[in-house]
Amino acid sequence: METLALTVTKNGLISAFLLVGVVTAFSYWVSDKLSRGVIHGSAVAIALGLLLAYFGGLYSGGNRGLADISLFSGVALMGGAMLRDFAIVATAFGADTRALREAGWAGAASVVIGVVLSFLVGAAVALAFGYRDAVSISTIGAGAATYIVGPVTGTALGASSEVIALSVGAGLVKSVLVMIGTPLVAKLIGLNNPYAAMVYGGLMGTTSGVAGGLAATDPKLVPYGAMTATFYTGVGCLLAPSLLFYLVRAVL
Repeated sequence: METLALTVTKNGLISAFLLVGVVTAFSYWVSDKLSRGVIHGSAVAIALGLLLAYFGGLYSGGNRGLADISLFSGVALMGGAMLRDFAIVATAFGADTRALREAGWAGAASVVIGVVLSFLVGAAVALAFGYRDAVSISTIGAGAATYIVGPVTGTALGASSEVIALSVGAGLVKSVLVMIGTPLVAKLIGLNNPYAAMVYGGLMGTTSGVAGGLAATDPKLVPYGAMTATFYTGVGCLLAPSLLFYLVRAVL
C-alpha cells in the first residue's frame, strides 16, 4: 500500500486523469440507470466533482479541495488554468464556421443574445445576494452563461476562489435545468427541426445541457443544437471578461 501510494503521488497528473475517468464512468452509469438519461452524465460528474472538492477541503483543512491531499495533488495541475484553456482552444478549433453560417443571422444572433441575457440574469442574482464589486458580479454573471465561461472570466479578472466556485455552481444549475426542461417545452416552442435546434442551442448555450435535453427530445437534433452551443462558449469567453465587465463597472 505504501508503494502504491508513493507511485500515485509521484505520478500526480496521470493519477488525476485516472480519477476523473473513474468519476466520469460512474456518473454516466448513474445517469443511465437512475435518471434514464434525463440528467446528462456530465452534469452528474460535475456535481460529484464539487462534492469531492468540498469533502477534500474539509478533510485536509486547506483551500484547494482534493489537491490539498497529497494522494490527489495532480488534480491541481489537471484542473488548473493551463489545461482548461487548452481544452477551450481545442473546442474552438474544432468548430466549423461554415456550419454556423448555415444557421443564418438568426443562429448567429441567438448566440450573442443568449450570452448577454444569461450574463444579465446572473449579474442580477449576484446583486440580489449582496455583491457590489464589478469583478464578482461579472464572474457570477459569466457563470450563468456556462460553467466554463465563469472560471475563465473569474481568472482573467482576479476574482476570489469562492466567487469562481459560485460561478461554476450557477452554470451547473443552468445545465441541469436545460436538460430537464428541454423535452417539457419542446412542443410549446416548436423545437422539432434542425433550424430551431440551432437557435435554441445558441440561446441556451450550455453544451451538455442542450445535448442532454435534445437527446431526450429527438436525438437527431443533438448535433445542430450542440454546434451553436459550442460557439456560445467561445463568445462568452470573449465578451464576459471584456465588454460585459466594462459595462458592469461603468454602471456601478
